[in-house]
Amino acid sequence: MKKLIVVIAVLGMAALPAAMAVGGSLADCGTARLKGYLGERLDAMIANHVAATDVDYITAPFLEKTETKRWWQTEFWGKWMHSAVPYLGYCGSEKLRALIDRGVERMIASQELNGYIGNYPDELRCGEGWDVWGMKYTLMGLLHYYDWKRHEESNNSSRLSSNISRPTSSAALDACRRLCDYVIAEIGPNGRRGRELWQTGNWSGYASSSILEPVMFLYKRTKERKYLDFAAYIVKGMSEPEAGPRLVDLALKGVSVADRNGYGNTPETGGGYVMKHNRWKAYEMMSCYQGLLEYSEELRVKSEELGTGREEVERLRLAAIKTAEDIVKEEINLAGGSASSEAWFHGARKQHLPYVRLQETCVTTTWMRFCEKLLDVTGDPKWADEIEKTFYNAYLAALKADGSEFAGYTPLSGGRYHGQHHCYMHTDCCNANGPRGFLVFLRELFRTADGVATFNFYASALVKETLPSGRAVAFDMYSLYPRDNSARIVSHTTGPLKLRLRIPSWSAKTVVKVNGAAQQNVASGGYFTIDCDWRLGDIVEIAFDMPVVAHVREHHVAFTRGPVLLARDSRFADGDLMEPLRGGIRDGQVQPAFAAVRAPSDDLWMTFAATLPLGSHHANPEGRLPATVFFCDYASAGNTWRRDDFYRTWFPVELGP
Repeated sequence: MKKLIVVIAVLGMAALPAAMAVGGSLADCGTARLKGYLGERLDAMIANHVAATDVDYITAPFLEKTETKRWWQTEFWGKWMHSAVPYLGYCGSEKLRALIDRGVERMIASQELNGYIGNYPDELRCGEGWDVWGMKYTLMGLLHYYDWKRHEESNNSSRLSSNISRPTSSAALDACRRLCDYVIAEIGPNGRRGRELWQTGNWSGYASSSILEPVMFLYKRTKERKYLDFAAYIVKGMSEPEAGPRLVDLALKGVSVADRNGYGNTPETGGGYVMKHNRWKAYEMMSCYQGLLEYSEELRVKSEELGTGREEVERLRLAAIKTAEDIVKEEINLAGGSASSEAWFHGARKQHLPYVRLQETCVTTTWMRFCEKLLDVTGDPKWADEIEKTFYNAYLAALKADGSEFAGYTPLSGGRYHGQHHCYMHTDCCNANGPRGFLVFLRELFRTADGVATFNFYASALVKETLPSGRAVAFDMYSLYPRDNSARIVSHTTGPLKLRLRIPSWSAKTVVKVNGAAQQNVASGGYFTIDCDWRLGDIVEIAFDMPVVAHVREHHVAFTRGPVLLARDSRFADGDLMEPLRGGIRDGQVQPAFAAVRAPSDDLWMTFAATLPLGSHHANPEGRLPATVFFCDYASAGNTWRRDDFYRTWFPVELGP
């Protein structure tokens, strides 16, 4: 499914044209203007985090070039730009605009004559550590800026006539070319360093190989064949060397992501935060597959010109899809999160146990981006299901209530706290990466393609897009979803149009009405299409089937309601959170004993009372009676970030003799 890229004009900022960049604009933030709870969370995150970033601080390493420990200070600016530029289009903040411009000025000023942008001394460049990884994010940051500035310049923005000097789009693109040319000269084919790209960095070449994604972005903007050739070289390194990433053949053989060590590589066994040879690193692996999807899509379009067979295109695409399907089956938990200490570990079957460093926010955000790409490439709504689950649980749970920062790790039971200080800096990878996740939800909430409009998600929002014909379409949605099980969509559109509604796989009996008339054949796990001649004020109503369902793992039980994982929180003061439930609850069983109740405080989004058979004293007449306890949504649990607040999502079930 190809995306039509249009951004709403906000606060005087012009909308991005649909054909702004081949393959879509990196400045795209979608067409939804969020209201209600999600709108408040997003506005707070932009104001208190993205627009509050000290851009001088995160660009200083590039100017100072003092790195000796082979660390990753140079990833922070590029990650920040990945969200800062699109959010500039969303909110129109002049403060944010000034930060973006200043950061790009400092980055371009730091570029050496040979094209290098980074903070490693020459003898350590393009080798061990995170130098290539940092250049990947620098490329992405500059390309985001290029897309925005090219749009601004082409529209002769009034801001360009001011006396303020800002970097141009051509300056940003030239910096990208020179930086990529540097990487090619150093570790490309027959490079000066005498080693291949996949042999640099960490995790059997994952980290460095993930530079494929911005290399493909650069090729799509320049159409210079040398960058596509370099991408082919990277893909070869990803797939052919026996000790390399092996991202294609191991996936096609069905080797689970947690089990890919020992196939031609000799993994370390002693543990450690950074490893040279192991292949279980979640974040970097998924980043590589995003690049593979970008590359395979370009091959598909240019298969005849490049002499590439469809079989090779499908092979690369299938490797990414099979890997993602394995992640869903083996790794994703009920909160839509994954990974322990940032590594795959068959976590879906172990999620009831207290594993260390669960759900790194970088993994959560990258999983959402991976699913977004798969949704765009395949059109399969199952990837929207995955985005939704992750967004409402693991992602929102990691975001502090005031939007100012992201937790580094978010356990399924315990507490929420500040992230790490990375590389002797007062920031970390997750704070830099976190805002990118909200963009996935924004961009995919409403899309148009081939004259068909699609709602993938449900939230109070005004959405507007322009079809290739020039016709404008718009809808206004009101919903408290997923706190409530309904959504109401009002047409601001006239004329014939197919409107598709994603029906979540968990909603067994969804009711759709158009102007009060119930529709037939609404099936879960797919799209329901309304094909009609729209009038202003036409109303679509959706009611989802949203019971509470039990999930049982090895004498533990957890509960979900629709896409939301439920949790008990110490703020309810309703008893021992470790008190076991009595036996008898079955996996997949609907739980009628849960009822939505008024939240006791504004820091809880949704709350439920449940009458459950708790405790092991059921020989006693009083003890055999059920107890009423309270649950909230997982994202709200522990969201005060106070150490005296704690929560649980998995509860023990008593054992018999």
